[in-house]
Amino acid sequence: MKRLLALLATCATVLGLTAALGPQEAAAATGCKVEYTVASQWQGGFQAGVKVTNLGAPTNGWTLEFSLPDTGQKVAQGWNATWSQSGSAVTAVGVDWNRALATGATADLGFSGTFTGANPKPTAFKLNGVACTGALEEEPPPAPADGTPVDINGKLHVCGVNLCNQYDRPVQLRGMSTHGIQWFDACYNAASLDALANDWKSDLLRISMYVQEDGYETDPAGFTARVNGLVDMAEARGMYALIDFHTLTPGDPNYNLDRAKTFFASVAARNAEKKNVIYEITNEPNGVSWSGIKSYAEQVIPVVRAADPDSVVIVGTRGWSSLGVSDGSNESEVINSPVNAANIMYAFHFYAASHKDNYRAALSRAASRLPLFVTEFGTVSATGGGAMDRSSTTAWLDLLDQLKISYANWTYSDAPESSAAFRPGTCDGGDYSSSGVLNDSGALLKSRISTPDSFPTS
Repeated sequence: MKRLLALLATCATVLGLTAALGPQEAAAATGCKVEYTVASQWQGGFQAGVKVTNLGAPTNGWTLEFSLPDTGQKVAQGWNATWSQSGSAVTAVGVDWNRALATGATADLGFSGTFTGANPKPTAFKLNGVACTGALEEEPPPAPADGTPVDINGKLHVCGVNLCNQYDRPVQLRGMSTHGIQWFDACYNAASLDALANDWKSDLLRISMYVQEDGYETDPAGFTARVNGLVDMAEARGMYALIDFHTLTPGDPNYNLDRAKTFFASVAARNAEKKNVIYEITNEPNGVSWSGIKSYAEQVIPVVRAADPDSVVIVGTRGWSSLGVSDGSNESEVINSPVNAANIMYAFHFYAASHKDNYRAALSRAASRLPLFVTEFGTVSATGGGAMDRSSTTAWLDLLDQLKISYANWTYSDAPESSAAFRPGTCDGGDYSSSGVLNDSGALLKSRISTPDSFPTS
C-alpha cells in the first residue's frame, strides 16, 4: 500500500533490451514502447514503474539498460528484475518468470530511487541499441481502485522479494496487531473491527495468539475457534488476516513444534479456500540459532502446504525477529541459508525508540535479497513502554513505504502501556475512532494507515 501522491518530475532514462537467441548469441530487435508511471514521490525519493513492450522478434532473455542523467539519482531497490547500477548506468536483467518476451508482450518493472537536486524526466529509449519506435507514454498514478483491500488484491503471493497481488504487482499492506487475545479479547468485536476497516482504513488484522502465558496450550480448541472467528470477521470487512502463532517464552520455537503442527493443520484446512489468510508460524525466536529456526520452519511449512498450498507463510528470524541484529549477527545467515520452501517471507520486528540506524541499515540491505514483512513494530521502546519516539517512527515508516514492505503495529488494544493505540478503558465502550480515545501512538498510526491506497491492478 502506498499513499497516492501527485505525479512529479522523475529520473531520465535510456532503455535497452537484449534478445538471447542461443547460448552465445543475441540479435537486435526493432524497437519497443515504453510506459513510465510515477506511483509516488517524497522528499529525496520516488517510486516509478517502467512497462516495456517488445515491438521486435520474440526474446528468450533480456537485459534492460538505462542511464540516470543526474549524478544524484540512485536506484534504491527494484523488482521484477535483477538490478544493478554503476555510476549513472543502471541494468535490469529479466528473471525466471518474465525472461521470455514475445512480440507485443511487456516486461513490467519498477524501482524506488533517490535523488538530490534535479530529478529530470526520461528522454531517449533504446532496444538492443536501436531507438524505440513506440513513443514514451507518461501516465499519472492510478486512482485508488474501488473495493476493499481483499477485493482489489485477491490472494497474495511472493514474487521475487515482494508481496504481490493477483495482478503480479508488488503491494504494501498496512495494519494493526491485536494484543494477546487471552488478555484483551474484549477489544476485538464488531464495532472495533468496523472502525479498523472503515475509519482506520486498515488492510490487515494480525491475530496474536500466544502459545504460552495462559494462551493456546491452556485451551487449544477454544483458541483455535477464536482465531478462526477473527479471520471471518476480517474477511467480512475486506481485510487480510495474519494468523500469528505468538511464541515468545520459551524462545526456541521447536519447544512448540507439536503444538504448531496441530494448530496449523487445523487452521490451514479450515481457511484454505479464503483469499485473506497469511500464516506467521513463529513470532519472535530468541535464544536459538538460525539453523534451529530453519529446522522448525521446514517441518511446519509442509503441514500448512498439505492443506493450503498457495497462501503466504512468514518465518520469524533470530534475535526476536531482528534478522539476528539483536543477537549481534545480521541478515547474511538467512541469505546464505534460506528456508527450503516457496512462497515464504521473513519477519522483521523493531521498536522505534530502541532500534534505530543499524537496524534500518540491516533492513535496507536485506530488502534487496529477501522478501520481508514487518509483522510487528512499536513506536516506543522494546519493553512496550516509555515515550513514543516520533522521529524514529517516522523514519521507519518512510523507509517501509519506500521499500514497499508491509507492516502491522503493536497494538490495537487498550493495554496499560504506551505502545497501545487506545487509552485504558476504551474497549469497555464503543468508540474506536475519535481522537479522545487514542494514545499518541494510536493517533500517529491512524494518520499513516488511513491515507489512500494505490494498489496496482494492471
